[in-house]
Amino acid sequence: MTKSSNDKLIPVVQQLQEFAFSQQGSITLLRILGYALLVLALFDIIEMFIPPNFMNPVWEFQTLGALVERVPVPLIGLVLVFFGELYSRTKWEFPILKVISWLTLFFAVLFILLIPLGIVNTVRLNSQSSTQISTISTQQISQAEQVEKQLNQATPEQINNLLKRQGRSLDGKNPQELKSELLSEVSLAKTKIKSQAEATQSLQGLNLIKTSVKWNLGALVSGALFFIIWKQTNWARQS
Repeated sequence: MTKSSNDKLIPVVQQLQEFAFSQQGSITLLRILGYALLVLALFDIIEMFIPPNFMNPVWEFQTLGALVERVPVPLIGLVLVFFGELYSRTKWEFPILKVISWLTLFFAVLFILLIPLGIVNTVRLNSQSSTQISTISTQQISQAEQVEKQLNQATPEQINNLLKRQGRSLDGKNPQELKSELLSEVSLAKTKIKSQAEATQSLQGLNLIKTSVKWNLGALVSGALFFIIWKQTNWARQS
C-alpha cells in the first residue's frame, strides 16, 4: 500500500474511532436506564405482593393482571441492560448480568405456570359471581312472593290501608280490581328481577372471560419473550 493510500485511510480510522467513543457513551447511558427500569419494576413487584393473599382467587387473578400489565417495563429494561453484549463492560457487571440472565428463565417459567392458575381462577370467579347474583335475585323474588302472598290474603280494608301508607288512594276503583293490579305489578317485578339477574350474570361472565383471555395470552407472550432473552444471553452466563 502506498503512502498516499495510508494518508487517505488515517482520517477514516480517526472518524471510526471517534464514532466508537461516542457510541460507548450512548451505550453506557442506555444500560444505566435499563438498570433503573429493572429496579423500578422490582419496586412494583414488591408492592403487588405486600400483603400476600394466596388462595384468594380475586387477589391471584388481579395480581396476574398486574404482572402482565407491567411486564413491558422490565422487558425494555432487560434489552437495554444486555445491549452491546460484552462491549465496554465493567468487571462488576458480569456477575450481575449472569444473575439477571438466569432470572429471565425463572420469569419465563413463572409466566407460563400462571396461565393454568389464571384459567382456574377465571372458573372460580365466574362461579362465585353466578352464586352471588343468584342469591341476591332469589332473596328479591322471595320478598316479592311474600308481598304477593300478603296481597292474596288481604281484605279490601287492608288494601285501602296499604295504599294510604304509600300515599295512594283507590281513586274510585274497586278494591278487588286494584288488588289484581297490584298482584300483576308484583308478578311483573318478579319477571324483571329474573331477567336482570340473567343479563347481569351474562355481562359479568363475558367481561371476565375477555379479561382472562387478555391476561393469559399476555402471560404466554411474556413467558416467550423472557425465554428468548434468556436464550440470547448465553454469553452473559458464560462470562
